[in-house]
Amino acid sequence: MPHHATKPQFLLAAPSSGSGKTTLTLGLLRALARRGLAVQPFKCGPDYLDTHHHSQAAGRPSLNLDVFMASPAHAQATYAHYTHAADVAVVEGVMGLFDGADRMRGSSAAVAELLNLPIVLVINAKAMAYSVAPLLFGFKNFYPGIKLVGAIFNFVNTASHYQFLQEACADVGVEALGYLPSRPEFAIPSRHLGLSIAAEVQQEAVVEALADLLPQTVDLDRLLALTSQPAPALLPAPVESALLTAHPARPRIAVARDAAFTFTYFQNLQVLAEVGEVTYFSPLTDVALPPGTDFLYLPGGYPELFAETLSQNTPMRASLAAYCAAGGAAYAECGGLMYLGRHLVDAQGQTFPMVGALPCDTSMEAAKLTLGYRTVACNNLTIKGHEFHYSQLADHGLTPEPARITSAKGAAVSVQLYRQGNVLASYVHLYWGDNKDFVAQLVSRKA
Repeated sequence: MPHHATKPQFLLAAPSSGSGKTTLTLGLLRALARRGLAVQPFKCGPDYLDTHHHSQAAGRPSLNLDVFMASPAHAQATYAHYTHAADVAVVEGVMGLFDGADRMRGSSAAVAELLNLPIVLVINAKAMAYSVAPLLFGFKNFYPGIKLVGAIFNFVNTASHYQFLQEACADVGVEALGYLPSRPEFAIPSRHLGLSIAAEVQQEAVVEALADLLPQTVDLDRLLALTSQPAPALLPAPVESALLTAHPARPRIAVARDAAFTFTYFQNLQVLAEVGEVTYFSPLTDVALPPGTDFLYLPGGYPELFAETLSQNTPMRASLAAYCAAGGAAYAECGGLMYLGRHLVDAQGQTFPMVGALPCDTSMEAAKLTLGYRTVACNNLTIKGHEFHYSQLADHGLTPEPARITSAKGAAVSVQLYRQGNVLASYVHLYWGDNKDFVAQLVSRKA
């Protein structure tokens, strides 16, 4: 398919989490890619795991579209830029269609309205037949700013069951586009397995099985025809940051990337590559930081699953400790903070020595999920992000920065931004895809 001005574009949403939209999204991405189409995936919200799996299924980097962490203009520009070179754009929603940080704010519905995307609703129909009619009617008519055009049903095992669902769709004016039966082989591996080789192999088998079956039970041709519309116009490039043009020298930026450190936003990495020369390294297998590192970024991930290996790599730990002790600039978030601390205690109570650059210990023993959007106001800049972690600071002498950190509704939260020398650390996963000034301050050690 040539890159026409008109192309299929749609957002896959659901009434609630657990409806199977991620499973269906992965299968659709692979099934469409098998047709020879350039399929561009996107993900609503702050999720960095689904984007990784999208990229594996589609063969193209998946981008986050988050209108809380970034401006609407940034989401529009990102969507237009990456859709321009694709044949099909597939956006996976987050949670339920209207679930946002504050009512609809930041929801899948808000993204669909902003980008004028038709919505296909993925519904868990395991214990439902004609009663899906009022559900569809409500989602179609609740908010006039969106256009719900079709539905795909999950956990449907018989033709007679699907017929009830088709009749419900017809009576509401929403097209029934097909269904996905319940099969054991479609079970997605636990997300907390991370990006281990075993989990990746299992995930690939699920995606392949889905792509084999979907064309038999979902009308892909009708899906593409129903959602075809004019492609978004490319927006002008933003004006370059004054902080960047004032410092033309390109710093050398080292980014940790391996199975233990995977929680990155593609747009964040793109901005780092615009600011400096990015080199990736592995705290698991490499023995030292890349030579001449000017700035170190340690993203989040699963250090608790690889604590023994990280601890046993004493040359890398020594290299990082020496860099930080010598005043090296760094930003460590969540898993990166855990790794730079003195010790990491796993869920079984085993203690593993870490880098020791930060005066803190972290523990998974009393694992408790903390999550939510965060707004960080610090040093005359405001940047947003997302807090998501199970570990806790067990013992620390960290010094908080004079930053105000609030929730999506503006309430104060307990999470802090810490500084130790030129190392900044926090449990917040920051998004700087449209905030180059923040990155310029980080890299120039002025944050």
